[in-house]
Amino acid sequence: MSAVKRLTREDAAYVARLARLDLTDDELDLYATQLAGVLEHAEQVAALTTSGVEPTAHPLPLCNVLREDETRPSLDREEVLSQAPAVEDHRFKVPKILGEAP
Repeated sequence: MSAVKRLTREDAAYVARLARLDLTDDELDLYATQLAGVLEHAEQVAALTTSGVEPTAHPLPLCNVLREDETRPSLDREEVLSQAPAVEDHRFKVPKILGEAP
């Protein structure tokens, strides 16, 4: 038998009140059952013997899959800017964020 007290509908109503949730009777029944399942699973995890198991943030080894940051040829600045609707000081000119026209 479980060492944790069985969660009741009243317990679920108490938790809902603490969370400021207004639940219907059907929702209380549903969430009481679901919360009991979560607590039962947490009890099972807590019962596991973890001595000798190293703490980890991820179950698999991680490696960097990004390429090296290398300078490579790109588009010609003058050619790109020649296609822009507005240019200022060799940069794209865009409208101000607060809705003012350029």
